[in-house]
Amino acid sequence: MTSTDSSAAPAPAPALSVSASRNVRQYGAVNGLGLWTLFKREVGRFMKVWMQTILAPVVTTLLFMTVFKLAFGDRGNLTGDFEGLNYNDFLAPGLIVMAILQNAFQNTSSSLVQAKFNSTYVDFLMPPLSPLELTAGFLGGSIVRGLLVAIISGIGIQLSGLASLSVAHVWAILWFSMTSAIVLGGLGAIGGIWADKFDHLSAVTNFVIVPLSFLSGTFYDIKVMTPPFQFLAHMDPFFYMIDGFRYGFLGVANSSVWLGVTYTGILSAISVLGVWWLFRSGYKLKA
Repeated sequence: MTSTDSSAAPAPAPALSVSASRNVRQYGAVNGLGLWTLFKREVGRFMKVWMQTILAPVVTTLLFMTVFKLAFGDRGNLTGDFEGLNYNDFLAPGLIVMAILQNAFQNTSSSLVQAKFNSTYVDFLMPPLSPLELTAGFLGGSIVRGLLVAIISGIGIQLSGLASLSVAHVWAILWFSMTSAIVLGGLGAIGGIWADKFDHLSAVTNFVIVPLSFLSGTFYDIKVMTPPFQFLAHMDPFFYMIDGFRYGFLGVANSSVWLGVTYTGILSAISVLGVWWLFRSGYKLKA
Protein backbone atom coordinates (compact mmCIF):
# COMPACT_ATOMS: atom_id res chain seq x y z
CA MET A 1 0.00 0.00 0.00
CA THR A 2 1.20 3.46 -0.69
CA SER A 3 1.26 5.89 2.13
CA THR A 4 -0.76 9.04 1.88
CA ASP A 5 -0.08 12.47 3.42
CA SER A 6 -2.60 12.75 6.24
CA SER A 7 -1.63 16.33 7.20
CA ALA A 8 -4.47 18.78 6.63
CA ALA A 9 -3.94 21.64 4.22
CA PRO A 10 -3.77 25.08 5.90
CA ALA A 11 -7.12 26.85 6.03
CA PRO A 12 -7.39 29.87 3.76
CA ALA A 13 -7.27 33.29 5.43
CA PRO A 14 -10.69 34.87 5.82
CA ALA A 15 -11.44 37.45 3.17
CA LEU A 16 -11.77 41.00 4.44
CA SER A 17 -15.08 42.61 3.76
CA VAL A 18 -15.15 45.79 1.71
CA SER A 19 -16.42 47.77 4.66
CA ALA A 20 -13.64 46.48 6.90
CA SER A 21 -10.82 47.01 4.39
CA ARG A 22 -11.73 50.64 3.68
CA ASN A 23 -11.70 53.52 6.07
CA VAL A 24 -15.01 55.01 4.98
CA ARG A 25 -15.88 58.27 6.70
CA GLN A 26 -19.47 58.56 7.80
CA TYR A 27 -21.31 61.88 8.01
CA GLY A 28 -24.29 62.66 10.12
CA ALA A 29 -27.22 64.82 9.18
CA VAL A 30 -24.85 67.78 8.76
CA ASN A 31 -21.29 67.77 7.46
CA GLY A 32 -20.10 70.14 10.15
CA LEU A 33 -16.45 70.15 9.12
CA GLY A 34 -17.25 70.80 5.47
CA LEU A 35 -19.72 73.56 6.31
CA TRP A 36 -17.27 75.23 8.68
CA THR A 37 -14.51 75.02 6.05
CA LEU A 38 -16.71 76.65 3.41
CA PHE A 39 -17.76 79.37 5.87
CA LYS A 40 -14.12 80.09 6.78
CA ARG A 41 -13.26 80.20 3.09
CA GLU A 42 -15.94 82.82 2.43
CA VAL A 43 -14.92 84.94 5.41
CA GLY A 44 -11.22 84.58 4.67
CA ARG A 45 -11.80 85.54 1.05
CA PHE A 46 -12.97 89.06 1.90
CA MET A 47 -10.75 89.46 4.96
CA LYS A 48 -7.64 89.04 2.79
CA VAL A 49 -8.59 92.25 0.98
CA TRP A 50 -10.15 94.00 3.99
CA MET A 51 -9.14 97.46 2.82
CA GLN A 52 -11.37 96.98 -0.22
CA THR A 53 -14.19 94.95 1.32
CA ILE A 54 -14.41 96.42 4.85
CA LEU A 55 -12.59 99.73 5.09
CA ALA A 56 -13.76 101.19 1.76
CA PRO A 57 -17.54 100.88 2.46
CA VAL A 58 -17.03 102.20 6.00
CA VAL A 59 -15.22 105.26 4.62
CA THR A 60 -18.00 105.74 2.05
CA THR A 61 -20.64 105.69 4.80
CA LEU A 62 -18.71 108.18 6.91
CA LEU A 63 -18.22 110.44 3.89
CA PHE A 64 -21.98 110.45 3.24
CA MET A 65 -22.57 111.42 6.87
CA THR A 66 -19.90 114.13 6.73
CA VAL A 67 -21.31 115.69 3.55
CA PHE A 68 -24.85 115.85 4.95
CA LYS A 69 -23.55 117.12 8.30
CA LEU A 70 -21.71 119.96 6.56
CA ALA A 71 -24.69 120.71 4.30
CA PHE A 72 -27.38 120.79 7.00
CA GLY A 73 -25.50 121.21 10.27
CA ASP A 74 -28.07 121.08 13.06
CA ARG A 75 -30.78 122.76 10.99
CA GLY A 76 -32.20 119.59 9.45
CA ASN A 77 -35.10 118.92 11.84
CA LEU A 78 -37.80 116.68 10.38
CA THR A 79 -41.58 116.82 10.25
CA GLY A 80 -44.33 114.19 10.11
CA ASP A 81 -43.62 110.87 11.85
CA PHE A 82 -40.09 112.02 12.71
CA GLU A 83 -41.01 115.52 13.82
CA GLY A 84 -38.44 117.13 16.08
CA LEU A 85 -35.69 114.62 15.33
CA ASN A 86 -32.35 115.73 13.98
CA TYR A 87 -31.80 114.81 10.34
CA ASN A 88 -28.38 113.29 10.94
CA ASP A 89 -29.81 110.95 13.59
CA PHE A 90 -32.47 109.96 11.04
CA LEU A 91 -29.94 109.46 8.24
CA ALA A 92 -27.34 107.35 10.06
CA PRO A 93 -29.41 104.12 10.44
CA GLY A 94 -30.44 104.29 6.79
CA LEU A 95 -26.84 104.54 5.63
CA ILE A 96 -25.82 101.64 7.88
CA VAL A 97 -28.54 99.39 6.40
CA MET A 98 -27.57 100.45 2.90
CA ALA A 99 -24.01 99.32 3.68
CA ILE A 100 -25.35 95.95 4.87
CA LEU A 101 -27.41 95.51 1.72
CA GLN A 102 -24.66 96.36 -0.72
CA ASN A 103 -21.89 94.38 0.99
CA ALA A 104 -23.98 91.26 1.60
CA PHE A 105 -24.92 91.26 -2.08
CA GLN A 106 -21.38 91.84 -3.29
CA ASN A 107 -19.90 89.07 -1.15
CA THR A 108 -21.91 86.13 -2.49
CA SER A 109 -22.25 87.45 -6.03
CA SER A 110 -18.54 88.15 -6.50
CA SER A 111 -17.56 84.84 -4.91
CA LEU A 112 -19.72 82.77 -7.25
CA VAL A 113 -18.98 84.77 -10.40
CA GLN A 114 -15.24 84.52 -9.76
CA ALA A 115 -15.58 80.78 -9.17
CA LYS A 116 -17.37 80.38 -12.51
CA PHE A 117 -14.95 82.69 -14.31
CA ASN A 118 -11.89 80.85 -12.95
CA SER A 119 -13.56 77.40 -13.21
CA THR A 120 -12.94 76.77 -9.50
CA TYR A 121 -16.55 76.10 -8.56
CA VAL A 122 -15.69 72.41 -8.53
CA ASP A 123 -13.91 73.15 -5.24
CA PHE A 124 -17.25 73.43 -3.44
CA LEU A 125 -19.30 71.11 -5.67
CA MET A 126 -17.07 68.04 -5.30
CA PRO A 127 -16.86 67.84 -1.46
CA PRO A 128 -19.73 66.02 0.32
CA LEU A 129 -21.76 69.16 0.97
CA SER A 130 -25.53 69.17 0.58
CA PRO A 131 -27.33 72.06 -1.18
CA LEU A 132 -28.50 73.34 2.21
CA GLU A 133 -24.94 73.31 3.56
CA LEU A 134 -23.70 75.19 0.49
CA THR A 135 -26.47 77.72 1.01
CA ALA A 136 -25.60 78.18 4.68
CA GLY A 137 -21.88 78.52 3.97
CA PHE A 138 -22.22 81.20 1.31
CA LEU A 139 -24.94 83.15 3.11
CA GLY A 140 -22.98 82.95 6.36
CA GLY A 141 -20.03 84.71 4.74
CA SER A 142 -22.23 87.47 3.34
CA ILE A 143 -23.92 87.99 6.72
CA VAL A 144 -20.56 88.36 8.47
CA ARG A 145 -19.32 90.89 5.92
CA GLY A 146 -22.52 92.96 5.97
CA LEU A 147 -22.76 93.06 9.75
CA LEU A 148 -19.04 93.75 10.19
CA VAL A 149 -19.26 96.79 7.91
CA ALA A 150 -22.39 97.92 9.76
CA ILE A 151 -20.84 97.61 13.23
CA ILE A 152 -17.66 99.47 12.28
CA SER A 153 -19.68 102.16 10.48
CA GLY A 154 -21.94 102.63 13.51
CA ILE A 155 -18.97 102.90 15.87
CA GLY A 156 -17.32 105.41 13.55
CA ILE A 157 -20.46 107.54 13.29
CA GLN A 158 -20.96 107.54 17.06
CA LEU A 159 -17.35 108.27 18.00
CA SER A 160 -16.97 111.01 15.39
CA GLY A 161 -20.08 112.80 16.63
CA LEU A 162 -21.68 112.80 13.19
CA ALA A 163 -24.92 111.46 14.71
CA SER A 164 -26.28 110.06 17.95
CA LEU A 165 -27.12 106.36 17.70
CA SER A 166 -29.18 105.83 20.83
CA VAL A 167 -30.79 102.37 20.94
CA ALA A 168 -34.57 102.19 21.46
CA HIS A 169 -35.33 98.56 20.51
CA VAL A 170 -32.48 96.06 20.34
CA TRP A 171 -34.64 93.29 18.86
CA ALA A 172 -35.54 95.45 15.86
CA ILE A 173 -31.89 96.23 15.16
CA LEU A 174 -30.95 92.56 15.32
CA TRP A 175 -33.93 91.31 13.29
CA PHE A 176 -33.75 93.81 10.43
CA SER A 177 -29.96 93.72 10.15
CA MET A 178 -29.98 89.91 9.95
CA THR A 179 -32.88 89.66 7.50
CA SER A 180 -31.37 92.40 5.33
CA ALA A 181 -28.09 90.49 5.11
CA ILE A 182 -29.87 87.18 4.41
CA VAL A 183 -32.11 88.60 1.67
CA LEU A 184 -29.31 90.44 -0.14
CA GLY A 185 -26.85 87.60 0.39
CA GLY A 186 -29.39 85.27 -1.21
CA LEU A 187 -30.05 87.69 -4.05
CA GLY A 188 -26.30 87.98 -4.59
CA ALA A 189 -25.96 84.19 -4.74
CA ILE A 190 -28.80 83.95 -7.25
CA GLY A 191 -27.25 86.72 -9.34
CA GLY A 192 -23.81 85.15 -9.12
CA ILE A 193 -25.10 81.78 -10.32
CA TRP A 194 -27.16 83.35 -13.09
CA ALA A 195 -24.48 85.74 -14.40
CA ASP A 196 -22.11 84.49 -17.07
CA LYS A 197 -19.75 87.45 -16.75
CA PHE A 198 -19.10 90.44 -14.56
CA ASP A 199 -21.09 92.75 -16.86
CA HIS A 200 -24.28 90.83 -16.05
CA LEU A 201 -23.63 91.25 -12.35
CA SER A 202 -22.87 94.95 -12.75
CA ALA A 203 -26.22 95.38 -14.50
CA VAL A 204 -28.03 93.86 -11.51
CA THR A 205 -26.12 96.14 -9.13
CA ASN A 206 -26.62 99.33 -11.14
CA PHE A 207 -30.22 98.82 -12.22
CA VAL A 208 -31.71 96.93 -9.27
CA ILE A 209 -29.71 97.18 -6.04
CA VAL A 210 -28.62 100.83 -6.19
CA PRO A 211 -32.01 102.30 -7.29
CA LEU A 212 -33.93 100.30 -4.70
CA SER A 213 -31.46 101.41 -2.02
CA PHE A 214 -31.63 105.10 -2.85
CA LEU A 215 -35.41 105.20 -3.37
CA SER A 216 -36.30 103.36 -0.17
CA GLY A 217 -36.33 106.27 2.26
CA THR A 218 -32.65 106.15 3.14
CA PHE A 219 -32.23 109.91 2.80
CA TYR A 220 -35.78 111.18 3.38
CA ASP A 221 -39.16 110.52 4.95
CA ILE A 222 -41.24 108.89 2.21
CA LYS A 223 -44.33 110.80 3.35
CA VAL A 224 -42.95 113.92 1.66
CA MET A 225 -43.63 112.14 -1.64
CA THR A 226 -46.90 112.39 -3.54
CA PRO A 227 -49.35 109.47 -3.01
CA PRO A 228 -48.52 107.51 -6.20
CA PHE A 229 -44.82 107.51 -5.33
CA GLN A 230 -45.56 106.72 -1.70
CA PHE A 231 -47.34 103.58 -2.90
CA LEU A 232 -44.33 102.60 -5.02
CA ALA A 233 -42.03 103.19 -2.06
CA HIS A 234 -44.14 100.84 0.05
CA MET A 235 -43.64 98.18 -2.62
CA ASP A 236 -39.87 98.48 -2.25
CA PRO A 237 -38.66 95.68 0.08
CA PHE A 238 -35.62 97.76 1.05
CA PHE A 239 -37.97 100.34 2.57
CA TYR A 240 -39.14 97.92 5.27
CA MET A 241 -35.57 96.88 6.07
CA ILE A 242 -34.44 100.48 6.50
CA ASP A 243 -37.61 101.62 8.27
CA GLY A 244 -37.50 98.74 10.75
CA PHE A 245 -33.79 99.17 11.45
CA ARG A 246 -34.31 102.91 11.96
CA TYR A 247 -37.14 102.10 14.37
CA GLY A 248 -34.64 100.17 16.48
CA PHE A 249 -32.68 103.39 17.07
CA LEU A 250 -35.33 106.12 16.99
CA GLY A 251 -38.41 104.27 18.25
CA VAL A 252 -40.40 105.78 15.34
CA ALA A 253 -41.28 104.22 11.98
CA ASN A 254 -42.94 105.24 8.72
CA SER A 255 -45.00 102.05 8.54
CA SER A 256 -46.16 99.12 10.63
CA VAL A 257 -43.11 97.52 12.19
CA TRP A 258 -44.81 94.12 12.41
CA LEU A 259 -45.68 94.29 8.73
CA GLY A 260 -41.99 94.87 8.10
CA VAL A 261 -41.07 91.93 10.34
CA THR A 262 -43.44 89.66 8.40
CA TYR A 263 -42.37 90.97 5.00
CA THR A 264 -38.62 90.65 5.64
CA GLY A 265 -39.10 87.23 7.24
CA ILE A 266 -40.92 85.94 4.16
CA LEU A 267 -38.30 87.44 1.84
CA SER A 268 -35.53 85.78 3.87
CA ALA A 269 -37.21 82.38 3.54
CA ILE A 270 -37.73 82.88 -0.20
CA SER A 271 -34.09 83.89 -0.67
CA VAL A 272 -32.79 80.84 1.20
CA LEU A 273 -35.11 78.50 -0.70
CA GLY A 274 -34.12 80.08 -4.02
CA VAL A 275 -30.41 79.60 -3.41
CA TRP A 276 -31.00 76.06 -2.11
CA TRP A 277 -32.97 75.15 -5.24
CA LEU A 278 -30.26 76.51 -7.56
CA PHE A 279 -27.57 74.49 -5.81
CA ARG A 280 -29.79 71.41 -5.76
CA SER A 281 -30.63 71.66 -9.46
CA GLY A 282 -27.07 72.57 -10.46
CA TYR A 283 -28.34 75.45 -12.61
CA LYS A 284 -25.37 76.81 -14.62
CA LEU A 285 -23.01 74.97 -12.27
CA LYS A 286 -23.30 71.31 -13.31
CA ALA A 287 -23.24 69.85 -16.80
